[in-house]
Amino acid sequence: MSTEHYFSTSPASPDERITRKVTLRGIDYSVTTAHGVFSHDRVDKGTAVLLARVPEPVLEPGSLAVDLGCGWGPITLALAQVCARTPGVDVWGIDVNERARELTHANLSTAGLTGHVFSPEQALEALGERPIDLLWSNPPVRIGKAELHALLTTWLSRLARTGVAYLVVQRNLGADSLQSWLRSQGWVCDKLGSAKGFRVFEVTHLPEDA
Repeated sequence: MSTEHYFSTSPASPDERITRKVTLRGIDYSVTTAHGVFSHDRVDKGTAVLLARVPEPVLEPGSLAVDLGCGWGPITLALAQVCARTPGVDVWGIDVNERARELTHANLSTAGLTGHVFSPEQALEALGERPIDLLWSNPPVRIGKAELHALLTTWLSRLARTGVAYLVVQRNLGADSLQSWLRSQGWVCDKLGSAKGFRVFEVTHLPEDA
């Protein structure tokens, strides 16, 4: 699959839907995937590492949890599952790819989970001044460094003062340089763990007295 497909708004590849069984954070799901979205044939290794390493979130009612770059929805599903334990937590999946958004919406519905799925433009409009409390992401590093930096700047800037983001990045695709860049932009960026050639980073605001 060409990378241009899953980065595009409207993939050109045939929209042939496939039902698969996947396990996310110890829970089995029946999901629908399709060509033209990221890692359509499996749970990507980076996503699997992220889901294995992120801590159980502690959120207050009314909090907002976001999956940035949701693809067909594995991270959104896992996030919605853990957030369902706290009433009133909103879960959003965000992706530029309209096919990916359709699949994530369908997979949430099949799993009986609640969440909203938006394009980046829709999400920013819906967000308004509301802060993001938790962000999980396997960001699209192959879009290029400048575009990736712009993407992360846009969304990390919306983190609540006490908010936290967890990012998974392949070591051979610049994980360490991305960590250095995030720190240079004034973020606390600590390595939470690593496995299978991927790094998981925890990103938070600098302490106000720093």
